[in-house]
Amino acid sequence: MIYLAIAILCSVIVSINLKLLRRYYTNAYQAIVFNYPTAALLCFLFFKPDLSTIPTIPDFTLYCITSVLLLSIFYFISKSIATSGIIITVIAQRLSLALPIIASFLLFNEQLTPIKIIGLTIGFMAIVASKPDGKFSLKDLKFWFPIIVFLGTGIIDILFNFLTKIEGISFTSSLFYVFSIATILAFGSLAYQKINGTLKFQTRAALAGIVLGFFNFGSIYFYIFALQIEKNRPSVVYAALDIGVITLGSLAGLILFKERLNVLNKIGLFLAIVSIIILTFS
Repeated sequence: MIYLAIAILCSVIVSINLKLLRRYYTNAYQAIVFNYPTAALLCFLFFKPDLSTIPTIPDFTLYCITSVLLLSIFYFISKSIATSGIIITVIAQRLSLALPIIASFLLFNEQLTPIKIIGLTIGFMAIVASKPDGKFSLKDLKFWFPIIVFLGTGIIDILFNFLTKIEGISFTSSLFYVFSIATILAFGSLAYQKINGTLKFQTRAALAGIVLGFFNFGSIYFYIFALQIEKNRPSVVYAALDIGVITLGSLAGLILFKERLNVLNKIGLFLAIVSIIILTFS
């Protein structure tokens, strides 16, 4: 389980880095931009994807949609961490597994068992209980960021499920295409800002993005390694990853950044772990 432990650590370090961007007045979006060419390069070097098969137009469209969502959700994750903290954000991220389960019932004709319904119900209760501190207001964006992270991450997981079903192209090759398209789109947005005169380039943001890309890719790389080693027990890997990220992320938020949870948030943290266990092993 050493690879899984490294994957958990890398995932939490990504959240810590996003938290530190605001502390050091670093442009979060520019850091996210430079994260993607780093991840694409590492993907090419370590996975050695087979690029001989040209994606079809539907496949390429799927890559583009996934790339846009990755860029967008990564930004909203950084906003959620900055306003609501690491703990609430990682709970929203990990509970997003509820959406692929619902999609598997609606799109892939899998059976929605009573135990899964219980797990989903507990998961949504955890989301409600994990709301940021303060009186809820539709006009306050900090309440929306974790919800967007929950929905966006879940949709990306569903799209990744579709990527694994593309014939003739491996998932790692698809991952390289997605990272590469995200890189092109991200730098295109910076070029647009430059043309409009709104770009204030920060070298420290680029460097932070490269570090972010290393750990972002590391979380994926070691997670895949863990799945290969425990190929007969994938549910154990799924559960251990989600629970590990929530636990370690919560410790990081509490110890490093002095984040505080109210009673409702603590209940939400507990319900999140219970929901993940039920959904994973059901």
